Amino acid sequence: MKQRTIGNVQVGAIGLGGMPMSIEGRPDTDRSVRTIHAALDAGVTLIDTADAYHLHADEVGHNESLIAQALSSWSGDTSGVLVATKGGHLRPGDGSWTVDGSPAHLREAVEGSLKRLGVDAIGLYQFHRPDPGTPYEESVGTIRDLLDEGKIRLAGISNATVDQIRQAQEILGGRLASVQNQYSPAFRSSEPELRLCDELGIAFLPYSPLGGIARAGELGDRFSEFARIAEIHGVSPQRVTLAWMLSKSEHVIPIPGASRPESIIDSAQAADLTLTAQDLVQLDAV
Repeated sequence: MKQRTIGNVQVGAIGLGGMPMSIEGRPDTDRSVRTIHAALDAGVTLIDTADAYHLHADEVGHNESLIAQALSSWSGDTSGVLVATKGGHLRPGDGSWTVDGSPAHLREAVEGSLKRLGVDAIGLYQFHRPDPGTPYEESVGTIRDLLDEGKIRLAGISNATVDQIRQAQEILGGRLASVQNQYSPAFRSSEPELRLCDELGIAFLPYSPLGGIARAGELGDRFSEFARIAEIHGVSPQRVTLAWMLSKSEHVIPIPGASRPESIIDSAQAADLTLTAQDLVQLDAV
């Protein structure tokens, strides 16, 4: 797979988002492990997770543990796989999501993630979501301290604004490696953040990148262009969507979620799909 860069680490241009394998509607463990193995077989070397990817209050870190299990049972060499996890978001177990960006919680969360992933240092640790009850500089300052202490190797932020990206970059002393925001054909409000990351040379990791595309052929005029161009190239609309995203910047690394091997195998092939200049103009106009 073609490579892109997060900090000083090379990863495949398409990553894997682990969330669908651990929240509502999740598959059984066997299918999830096969999905992760299929991703690795396809050249995916970035796997994104979070301690909050679970259903019940007593299974915090379900997805982290699942990924650790899949990595340990894969037949290949996993030394080049970057596991990116997150802290600061919580699921009490009643279906809701809450936040806690306090230094004490983030330190506790990192220790839990280290244990579940079975590593001495987390490859990429991301502050999951700003906490209105904690000053942003305190949350990101804790991430900086964890970086300095060697608990994490790369630092990132998620669900961030342009101002927060600049602030985090300053707090981290120019070491902000990645920004993970929602971005898809149906959700483009993070384009200013994407442009800033491109300007600063920071990896931009779009989550939920296939939003609005899964049923592109049924959604009317807005997304039919993705389906039309996909038909011309003889590929899925999802693959066209990810290739379109990759064309936005060399710093973009989409992390499509998957819970079936077939899904991530198809997504991974987007790294090799070349869209024409006219294709891109038409997709940008959607």
